[in-house]
Amino acid sequence: MATKVTTTPKWEIKDRTYYLLSGKSPLTYTIKSKSIFWFDKEKGFERELKYTVNQKTCFVDEFKGDARLGHIVFEDGILNVPKEKQTLQKLMSLFHPQRGQIFAEFDAEQEAEDDLDILELEIEALMVAKSMDIDQAEAVIRSEVGSEVSKMTSKEIKRDLLLFAKNEPKLFLELANDDDINIRNMAIKATELGILRLSEDQRTFKWAKTDKKIMTVPFDEHPYSAFTAFLKTDEGLEVYKSIEKRLK
Repeated sequence: MATKVTTTPKWEIKDRTYYLLSGKSPLTYTIKSKSIFWFDKEKGFERELKYTVNQKTCFVDEFKGDARLGHIVFEDGILNVPKEKQTLQKLMSLFHPQRGQIFAEFDAEQEAEDDLDILELEIEALMVAKSMDIDQAEAVIRSEVGSEVSKMTSKEIKRDLLLFAKNEPKLFLELANDDDINIRNMAIKATELGILRLSEDQRTFKWAKTDKKIMTVPFDEHPYSAFTAFLKTDEGLEVYKSIEKRLK
């Protein structure tokens, strides 16, 4: 059996760009360039790091002679570091503890891959939305706009569904794949149409016509979440079928 060999990625000499992760672009933003520590697994201890303009390394224990401190300053949220400044690049890309928290290195290939993932997710969501029947579409849109969906035409629902899928593809797909959302929508719709009645204290569901109690909502539970769970039980199955028939 061949032994798997793990190799360290080769360091590439090139110009590098770093950006702030906050999404903001302040005129200037300075990050730590001294009193930084990095745990060296091979040596087994923390090593102090410092950015200087006259040393060939960022490790203080490797400095030779006097060290002139340099400053790491982002301008408009961006820091461009030319290939000639290898000490700063390695500090930023390999060792700085704020990497991945405050700033990141721009990677064109990774950015393209992320964009592709987003586009594929958007396409998938739009395809699901396009083929979705109107009842399920209403259920998904209800989760976004509430009872206002009852005043919308089928074309308005389909339009908003496609826009929702395009703008929030991940959330849309989660809702589209949620088995409970259709049952919940049915219960809300039945209440709006006067088939069911939810008490003012939101603790009891009854048949509106006979005032007969169907269930009591457990304390601290959302009424429609509790009612959805009830309809999925053996006891609630007949209630579910009855509501379904009355909505047709």
